[in-house]
Formats: sequence, C-alpha cells, structure tokens
Amino acid sequence: MNTTLSLLTKNVRGVLAASAAFSVMATAPVYAQEAEESAKAEDYEQIAVVGSRAAPRSVADSAVPIDIISDEEFKQQGATDMVSMMQTVVPSFNVNDQPINDASTLVRPANLRGMASDHTLVLVNGKRRHRSAVITFLGGGLSDGAQGPDISVIPAAALKQVEVLRDGAAAQYGSDAIAGVINFVLNDASEGGSFEARYGSYYEGDGDMIQLSGNVGLPLSEKGFINLSAEYRTADDTSRSIQRDDAAALIAAGNTFVADPAQIWGSPEIKHDIKLFANAGVELSDTSEAYIFGNFAEREVEGGFYYRNPHNRGGVNDGGTNEDGEQLLLVGDLTGDMSGNCPTDIVVGDNVLENPTYINQVANNPDCFAFNEILPGGFTPRFGGTVTDMSLVFGTKGELENDITYDVSLNLGQNEVDFAISNTINPSLGPETPFEFSPGRYTQSEQTLDIDFTKPFDVGLYEPLFVATGFQYRNESYESFAGDTASYEIGPLATQGFGIGSNGFPGLAANSQGRVSRNNIALYIDVEAYITENFMLAGALRYEDFSDFGDTTKGKIAFRWQALENIAFRGAFSTGFKAPTLGQSNVRNVTTAFGTDGQLIDRATLPPTDPVSQLKGGEQLTPEESESITFGVVADFENGLFITADYYNIELTDRISTASGIALTEEDIATLLAQGINDASSFSEISFFTNDFDTTTEGVDVVANYAMEMMGGETKFSLAYNWTSTEVDRASENISDFRIRMLEDNLPAVRYSATANHTNGDWRFLARLNYYGSIFEDHLDSALPIDKVGSEFTVDLEVAYNFTEELTVTVGAKNAFDEYPDENTQYAGIAGSLYPTTSPIGINGGFYYLRGVYTF
Repeated sequence: MNTTLSLLTKNVRGVLAASAAFSVMATAPVYAQEAEESAKAEDYEQIAVVGSRAAPRSVADSAVPIDIISDEEFKQQGATDMVSMMQTVVPSFNVNDQPINDASTLVRPANLRGMASDHTLVLVNGKRRHRSAVITFLGGGLSDGAQGPDISVIPAAALKQVEVLRDGAAAQYGSDAIAGVINFVLNDASEGGSFEARYGSYYEGDGDMIQLSGNVGLPLSEKGFINLSAEYRTADDTSRSIQRDDAAALIAAGNTFVADPAQIWGSPEIKHDIKLFANAGVELSDTSEAYIFGNFAEREVEGGFYYRNPHNRGGVNDGGTNEDGEQLLLVGDLTGDMSGNCPTDIVVGDNVLENPTYINQVANNPDCFAFNEILPGGFTPRFGGTVTDMSLVFGTKGELENDITYDVSLNLGQNEVDFAISNTINPSLGPETPFEFSPGRYTQSEQTLDIDFTKPFDVGLYEPLFVATGFQYRNESYESFAGDTASYEIGPLATQGFGIGSNGFPGLAANSQGRVSRNNIALYIDVEAYITENFMLAGALRYEDFSDFGDTTKGKIAFRWQALENIAFRGAFSTGFKAPTLGQSNVRNVTTAFGTDGQLIDRATLPPTDPVSQLKGGEQLTPEESESITFGVVADFENGLFITADYYNIELTDRISTASGIALTEEDIATLLAQGINDASSFSEISFFTNDFDTTTEGVDVVANYAMEMMGGETKFSLAYNWTSTEVDRASENISDFRIRMLEDNLPAVRYSATANHTNGDWRFLARLNYYGSIFEDHLDSALPIDKVGSEFTVDLEVAYNFTEELTVTVGAKNAFDEYPDENTQYAGIAGSLYPTTSPIGINGGFYYLRGVYTF
C-alpha cells in the first residue's frame, strides 16, 4: 500500500487519520507533535518526533521496528553520499566499497538485515521509488544480480527525515519489501533555507571532495509551499594499490612501459554529481490538497579496471603454448590473404620486446602485427559511465464524508546508465582500433497509479477499527541500446584468435538490443485496532497479478501489548515475495573477472531462457518467497532511557542470483555463434540468473538513547547494535561453495555504533565508536579465499561552532585514527590489491572534512 509514510498526527485517544500513516500495519496510533496536546504527548515527542535537535529514533508505539532519522543526523557525519550516510545511522544497513566491480562501481549495492540490495523497498514521500537500470553482476555474493533503486541520487539537503521500517512488509507495499522499507520524507518548509559548502580529503592526500548544496522554502500562494533542493559534488579517485607480481617481473626484465602500479584499487573518480529535488503542495479546499514532487540527477563516474599483461592477455597477446609449455605471442597477419608469413612461435620469455624474432619479423614488418607494438607495457582500461535519474509524482488527497480519506497519485520514474570504457581496444580491429568506446546504454522506466482509501469504524472495541484499502497499477520496462559499432564490431583479425569487442566490457551488439515490459495490478486491505487499552492487533492482505509470471497473495499480522507502564512487547508474522526484475530475466552482458587459475576471463551473462543457459540448467525465473517473524520489546523509562530490542527471522526460498561462472565447451560456443552472438568465441564462461538457493537469516537489532545534563551542557548518547546470521539451506550445483560462504559470511555478523553528542552553548562535540565484526572474502570472486578479514574499530570525531545564529562551521574526521583492514598478504601480488576489497571499513583509511552551513 502506498499511503504516505509519516506518523499519524491524531492523538492516540482521538480519531485516527491516514494523511500521514506509515501504514496501518507499521504504526500504532501516535501523538501529535504539538507540545500543548498533553504532557504525555510531550513525552512521546522526545521518543518519536525528530526535529532540528537529535532525538531518539525508534517509534515506541509501533508494532514493528521503525527508525526515524532526522536531517541533522545525516549532517553530523563525514560521509557525503546517501548510501554511506544510511550505514552510519541504521544498525542493520551495510555497504562496502566497490573499487573494481563493473556496474557496482556506478551504483553500490546496500544490504538491510542481511538481505540483498533489492530486498528493501524504497519510497519517497510514501510513493514507490523506481529501480536503477544498473544490475549488480558482481555484488560480493550477497547482492550478485540484484537490481534495486539508486538511493544515492537523493541529496541530504532535500530531506526532512528518513523512516526505516525494519520488518517484512510485502503484504502492505508489494514486491521487494522482504527486508523492510525505507521512506525518504522530503522537506516541506514554505520559508527559510540553508546553504552548505563542504571539503574533504583522505589522510593519504587523495580523494579530494568538494560538495555544495542548498535548500530553500517558498510560499506557493497563501495556502501552499514549494521546497527546492540542489547538490553538486566532485571527488578525485584514490589508490591503495601495490604493484602486481607479473607487472613487477616485466619491469625487472627491462620493460620500461609498465606503469607502477599497473592496476589501481581505490574509490572511483566522481567527475560530477548533480542532484535536484522539488517538493510542492497546495490546499484545494478545507478538506483536500494537491501535491507534486520530483527529481533530476546526473552522475558521471570513472574507475579502475584489471591490468592486461602484454604477454598473456587472452584474445590480445596470448598465442597459446608450445610443446614445452612456453608462452607464445599472438601475432596477426595484416595482408588479408594470409601471405605475410607471420611467425606464430615467438616465445615471450621474460620480455618479448627484446626477442629478436619479434623485433625483426613483427615490430619492423608492416605485414605482421602484435599489440605489443602500440601497447608495449600492456594496458589497464578505465571503466565508468553516466547515470541519469528522474522522477515526477503528482496527486491529490483529502477527506470525504463519513471520515473517509483518499489519496490518488501518478508516479513516473526513469533511470538510465550509459556505460563508457577507455584506455582499451577492440583486438579484432588490430592497429585500426580506437581506444575509447561507448559499450551500451540501459534504461529502466516505471509508471504507477495508486488509489488509496482509509476509514475508521466504530465496532465496539476500545478504539475504532482503522481500515485502509486501495488499488495499484504499475507498468515497467527495461530497454537496452547497442553500443557504438567499434565496441562490438568483428574486425579482420577475429578469425586469427583476437578477441571481439571493447576489451573488458564488450559493447552490446545491435541484434541484442531491445525493450521488454510488463504490468501488474494489486489490491490490498489493512486493518488495525486497539482491542483493549493496552493491546493492539493489525492485519494486512495483498493480492498482486503480474503479466509475465502470474499472481500471488501475501499476508501479515502484528500486535503490540503494553505489558507494564514502561515496557511493551511487539511482534509480527508476514509472508512476502520479490518478483524477478525485467533486467534479471532478459539482460545480456559480458564482464571481465578473475578465474580460478588467477587469469582474467570474459564471463557472459545470458538470459536464463537462452538455449545455452538452459543447457546448463537455466529456467524461467519465478518470484522469491519469504516468511518473516519479528518479536521485540520497547522500554521507555522515567529517567529518559529508551531501548528497543527486536529479533527477526527471515526464511527466503527460491532466491534469485547469478549462477557461478560455468565453463563453456566448443559446442556451447558454436551454439552461441549460431544464435548470432558473434563475439561468443571470446567467452570463457557464462552465467545466468537462477532461483537456485534458499536461506534463513536471523538477527537482533538494539537501539538505545539517553540524554543527560553534564559539563554545563547536554549530552545525548545513542547505541545502534545489530547481529545477523545467514545460512544457506539449499543450493544447486550452479552455486559454488565459495559463493555459499560469501552469502553466509561476507557481511559482519556483529556491527554497532555508540555515539555521544554534547552541546554546550555555541559548541557541539560528537564522538562515535564503530565496530565491524570479521568477515570472509572470496577474493576477486576467483576462489582465492581470505578465510578471515579481522574485526575492526573506527572512531568518528566532529567539532562544530556557531559563529552566529546563521553560520555554523564544523571540522571532523571519519575513521579519525586512520584504521585499515588486515593486509591481503597472501594474494596481494595477484592483482595488486593490498587490502580485502569487501572490507566493511573500506580500504581508504581516515577522511577529514570541513563544513560550513549558513541558515536563513
């Protein structure tokens, strides 16, 4: 259901209203924000309503766990992108760096409660957010193949608060809400505003970041508002690399053309990141209003890629081996009729550039060609692209007769990724190859119509029975566009063993582009009531019918029991689902990854219904199904200490992910070629999306808050703790043992942060201790296991001073003591990665920043 996700604004003893319901399932009736409502309402404000001052974040009267995060909490940290900000303030929200990871470099996958990034439903002002066009082909195991929304396009300047429902909610909101729901509530102020300038850099002296943002509220006639926000950010890339062993050996052998380091591990360069948001509303009458909000964002990112060794890169330099097992050089004949008598037996040795046969018969022979002539030190592609995101939501809501409220809206959203790769080649074109390519573009589009009604009924219970019902129609499409011709062209050297397409990320061929679409309808009903003064019961039922795979019905039941004056118990049981995305069912992609032998390979991802996929076990995708249990306690003590503790258990069957790489035979390649996939001869492995495993995830979230007077000022303490454990209950042969281990152990089992925020006059001091438990990493997705990436503590520090009522300057440090993960001593030389790439604390070390905020 898509009623707005703010808190109910009526007194708990009064008439219930739905103009700001998280959903009738997700919230119990709560108190108004106005302090004059009652003394009890004032107490509640300290617990649930987050204003300009940081306050406890969990909603005490909810039947399920909810965090309320203010815009101030986002500002009081060193992170600048929304994904990293969420990790700081939500206990079970995890994200790691993606230094070299194909599309994941553009849109980093994030995980709530141990689930994949597309198991969390994202809303803005209570309306479903569209998906990203980026599919996470390499997502650290857990998010492999995920296609979730891109929340990094939302600027912190546009927010009033963020509401995080940490419970299965597919029965209320539909597909994807297995782990929970995140609702971004936009600023609706009709006056005032702010401007912020921020600069930051890593202790290593790289990654310089500049960010400018602003927000302004304006009246829209006498009965409305328009609130505008903008953000602009750039960031330099970072490097935490060492020289690769093979590159070092080339240099030692006299090859002076090899860069040091040959391969860069670090954060990508953000060339520009522009975010615009608008939120507006106006009263139409005493009982109705119209609203409209939307955004435009564009982000261009470029990062590193794997180094191509000039002796043995497949399809570029690898000419096979001789009878003695010695590496040979791949040499092409440029004559057209193969009359060049080009040598095929050149042993590369330690440095092929010094081989007399190479010098005399290739480098100085116009009829013969090897890429060592133009790329003598090998090459390292630069991969990235431009992500463009836009949305528009408009509608009307109000109250009819007999206490019936309504909300009718139309939601339009689109996300597009235009990939780019440079410093690479199309080997089959030989010396005529360009060095920059546009390998293709993908677009995800969605249109949603929501019609929602709510009404309280007096049925003789302690309070009226609150009923919500509604209808949703959603149409979505996924469209792929071919890359430039050179990115997939079959050049004259293709028949001589040279690879086809832009090396590292081959372009999408014209005969593989296309558009697929589907639609679905949904009907739901939610009911909630206080049966007695201290016991609330709620239930939800939702039916959805998808045009491509059929229908499903899901339900939920929840309760809240005020057992004692200061202690309440709450819990819920729900069933849920996640529909396979159009991208997962239809996308074709080629990515470069390390194989189990430590060599780079090209792995093609094909639709699961492709004949070659079906030959390897591929089948039509079906929805993931879940059963979720949550049980918790809320303690609100007279001394101001507030604690929530919630246990959750999620059983998820038929999970969708990409299969582990499957080696192709000559027969498989011939089949692909017969389908018109002309670059298939370059593939070493294939993968496809599959419903191939089941998991059980359980965990505990603890959130505690306490405020006290000390040292002449006020100090607010908070603790956010999470323990999560995942076990793979079933897996097919397409899921490798190392993938299973990543699913179970790649996220820290325990993570917590403890924060103290002290205000004294014009000064504010913040200290935050973060703990991340140990993890397992299948290094580079190549069966090179790092059995234990050790646990880590980091500390964030911040000092702010109000020079005037309008101007505040802040100095801070994220990871202030410059902690790094354990060094990757065992496999560092294979690809030059000094640290485990999926470390939860990142690989960049400490980051300092200076921020100035002017409020008017």
